[in-house]
Amino acid sequence: MSEPERTLAASGHRARLEEERGRPGSWTLYVDGTPQSHVDLERPEWLGFEYVRRIGHAIDLVADAGEPITAVHLGGGALTLPRYVAATRPGSRQQVVELESDLVEFVREHLPLPRGAQIRVRHGDAREVAARLPRGLHGRADIVVVDIFSGSRTPAHVTSTEFYELLTPLLAPRGILVVNIADGAGLAFARGQVATLSRVLPEVAIAADPGMLKGRRFGNVVAYASPHELPFAQLPRLLASDPAPAKVVSGEELRRFTAGAPFVTDATAVPSPPPARSIFLTKPNA
Repeated sequence: MSEPERTLAASGHRARLEEERGRPGSWTLYVDGTPQSHVDLERPEWLGFEYVRRIGHAIDLVADAGEPITAVHLGGGALTLPRYVAATRPGSRQQVVELESDLVEFVREHLPLPRGAQIRVRHGDAREVAARLPRGLHGRADIVVVDIFSGSRTPAHVTSTEFYELLTPLLAPRGILVVNIADGAGLAFARGQVATLSRVLPEVAIAADPGMLKGRRFGNVVAYASPHELPFAQLPRLLASDPAPAKVVSGEELRRFTAGAPFVTDATAVPSPPPARSIFLTKPNA
């Protein structure tokens, strides 16, 4: 069977779905050659990518197990996390913002969403749509996920203080803003993003592979920020038990991580650095 493909109108990138050999129903979405999402249609509660599992842990800890939440996802991909929320927290209300309308159509055609999931998709630029989300969402979002990529890079305009300040009114008092940050050697981009989040919200922590935190390789840092103390007493154990263990960094250690890093404004924002193509040879965790 041929792999489904589509050229996306907004960016011109090529989207492709690849089914994992020997595991029917387990798919990876590639955009511009970059693996963007992994979905297991039979196990939507299984998160294959390392960084997505780290976002999933925040979803697990933001409220009691199984309790419905309100979630906003900026960046849709294959709708992996909306599927996860729908599977683990039935009855949740979710909003997804995705620039590439035909990507959503492509994904839903080949990887249908579960019936009954309350997932509304809004089309457009994440920053523009976030600025006009319904007032009824303000103060209601338990989770706001920022996982925005154009191909393999995060656009500059969704990395600044001004952008994150648009999102903070959405958060419930104990809500969590979760940001996926891609970076490489030296971690200058990640340090700047964490410094920016720390300027916008009082409680911030990050999770990443220990080697990544030492600036040894390209990878993902997941940042968590909240107006209230993060409910993360169990997070170190969850991260340690993952197929690819990670470390949580907060408090004084996080202040050392960001020492000297300037916060980002619209005037200084730059896209995330491009990765080497060789890093995409690793398959999702089975």
